[in-house]
Amino acid sequence: SRAGARGRSARAAAAAAERATGVARNGNIAKLQAGYLFPEIAKRRRAHQEKHPDAKVISLGIGDTTEPIPLPISGAMADAARGLATLEGYSGYGAEQGQGGLRESLRQAFYDGVAEADEIFVSDGSKCDISRLQMMFGPGRTVAVQDPSYPAYVDSSVIMGQTGEFNQGSGQFDNVTYMPCRPENNFFPDLASTPRTDIIFFCNPNNPTGACASREQLQELVDFALANGSIIVYDAAYAIYIEDDVPISIFEIPGAKDCCIETCSFSKYAGFTGVRLGWTVVPKQLKFADGSPVIADFNRIMTTCFNGASNVAQAGGHACLQPEGLAAMRGLVDYYKENCTIIRDTFLSMGFEVYGGKNAPYVWVGFEGRPSWDVFAEILEKCHLVTTPGSGFGPAGEGFVRVSAFGHREDVEEACRRLKEVYGS
Repeated sequence: SRAGARGRSARAAAAAAERATGVARNGNIAKLQAGYLFPEIAKRRRAHQEKHPDAKVISLGIGDTTEPIPLPISGAMADAARGLATLEGYSGYGAEQGQGGLRESLRQAFYDGVAEADEIFVSDGSKCDISRLQMMFGPGRTVAVQDPSYPAYVDSSVIMGQTGEFNQGSGQFDNVTYMPCRPENNFFPDLASTPRTDIIFFCNPNNPTGACASREQLQELVDFALANGSIIVYDAAYAIYIEDDVPISIFEIPGAKDCCIETCSFSKYAGFTGVRLGWTVVPKQLKFADGSPVIADFNRIMTTCFNGASNVAQAGGHACLQPEGLAAMRGLVDYYKENCTIIRDTFLSMGFEVYGGKNAPYVWVGFEGRPSWDVFAEILEKCHLVTTPGSGFGPAGEGFVRVSAFGHREDVEEACRRLKEVYGS
């Protein structure tokens, strides 16, 4: 009967829904806590917007760029894209390490005298390269991270099997060395009390605090790594924002080429968050414990896992590094730095504890004694403004929120007006 057929069909569908393969889940991924920070923020923003459909929600949270890519740069990409429609302009696979001209332009712009063009690997961004580096290092490595820091360092370490379980009491993963970076130590770790690890992730200027290490502090870090036989993965994603007299590249520090890898990106330099273009520098003299060159293994990872960055994106990157493109790119950075000044001055005028906002596009604001997610929720509810809870970057970020300078000027000014209405009395 039809009723019997429907019943059998329903039972079959239920059985299919419960059916599983014989493949065990990666237990390391199962260790990860909740969602990755920024998708979680996006989920809460959507819920708030549904609750307040007429509100104009302003986001100064995730740190995505908002201003158009300057014409000298976007025009070069448009020309490259149009060229693909011609016999003369078409190109297929390129070198996995990046176009030779772009690698040389990067050397001239950022590494003159401290790195060679063939030590620079062009990629689709620093975040992707961090995971490729982790794949190269492999499971079983010991890891140290700044606390607070960009979540990808810890999460990729968990996925690679470099950590223990998550400790609910401490809010940390076992077998990871968290290096507290708070106002009490001027946001630089106490290396004298830090145990030796294989890998040290170090972001400078720091995301999320906006703190920028001095030349003397970077020398201390390099000397620490050399003494311990460690490798520093130095994330320089915000180096172009530095205005103090400190190194733009870690390779300006004596000894760094024997213990450091540097990764960087056009994302926050030229608004390439969607275009996707970055690079990683691996010195030829950097060696593993057995004496083998690190660059050879990273090259193998790149050629195995990556077919090279988009030709169109690389045309844009090359344009970024020509005189007109450099000027336009620095103009874009200046725009965001002005936003930072507006945000920083707003919080200072209301008596808040404020850090960053000078050498990086982030302002780190203290709400002493209050859980970060509670502050995030309050600002969202009362100001219709998205920030980022500091605890999402690590336990030492508790009590702070990060406010991003990536926004349209009118949105930044409106956000500051709303903040003053709520917190200015």
